[in-house]
Amino acid sequence: MIKLLKRMRRREWLMAGLCALLVLGQIYFDLSLPDYMSDLTVLIETPGSTVSEILNTGMQMLGCALASAVLSIICGYLASQVAAGFSYGLREDVFNKVADFGQEEMQRFSVPSLINRNTNDITQIQMLIAMGLQIMVRSPIMAVWAVIKIVNKSWTLSAITAGFVAALLSMMAIIIVVVLPRVKRVQKLTDNINRISRENLTGINVVHAYNAEEYQAEKFEKANDTLMRTQLFNQRAFALLLPAVTLAMNALALTIYWVGASVVNQVALTDVAGRITTFSNIVVFGTYATYVIMSIMMMVMIIMFLPSAQVSADRIREVLDTKIH
Repeated sequence: MIKLLKRMRRREWLMAGLCALLVLGQIYFDLSLPDYMSDLTVLIETPGSTVSEILNTGMQMLGCALASAVLSIICGYLASQVAAGFSYGLREDVFNKVADFGQEEMQRFSVPSLINRNTNDITQIQMLIAMGLQIMVRSPIMAVWAVIKIVNKSWTLSAITAGFVAALLSMMAIIIVVVLPRVKRVQKLTDNINRISRENLTGINVVHAYNAEEYQAEKFEKANDTLMRTQLFNQRAFALLLPAVTLAMNALALTIYWVGASVVNQVALTDVAGRITTFSNIVVFGTYATYVIMSIMMMVMIIMFLPSAQVSADRIREVLDTKIH
């Protein structure tokens, strides 16, 4: 994949870099919201707070939300430009390379496989780039930034969050290891489907002449069934990720508030300011911890596309690196 990305033009690299900077700005505004939420909680619970102070904090939160939305829209536009432009140039390179193939190269690659590489495989890479410029940059930075924000607030809650994150990452690694070999098979099975379909279309007169419709249907049914069973296994394995991440996010929030309640109860009843501050810190910690799990959820979305895109990139690079005799 990295070798293939080196073919990206300078204009696309500049747009990708600008998109990464916009993502950093978006993360900054998103992670500023819990701090304003803490200030708002303290203002509401503190006697003598004025409405203007509460409205001022609320307007700052609204400004952060609007700024994050604007940056997200601009970054989405740039990401689509980069993905479409890169796939355009890559598709042109593959087409021109295949046009120069001789008999020896055509025997190495079948015609259905070359068609699939120039269409479906490049589309897989395009989807990965469009999502990756936003999610692959955003999710790890947001996770690390959120961890830095919460690590000094409570070591007990930080340890609980780390345990949830480690469990999710382990499950993701196991699923990737199990599914990746089958993802590689999907592209070859798709090539086989294209080969059988093309064979049936080009030889339709012969098939009718020898009354071989049933034979062709059985051959297609067998290839289609193999592809279906492989895809079902992959999709069922990936389907476990999103519910698991959602369950972990909700369970982590409940655990943080349950442990946080005992922390608040340890503060003396006479220390009203201390209890309010501790409570606001727990609320902020829960929000930041949720951001960490949300970052993992975004990584799950990329992981669902990454294996197939990696296989597609290897197949495309195999065509582009072929020496023509």
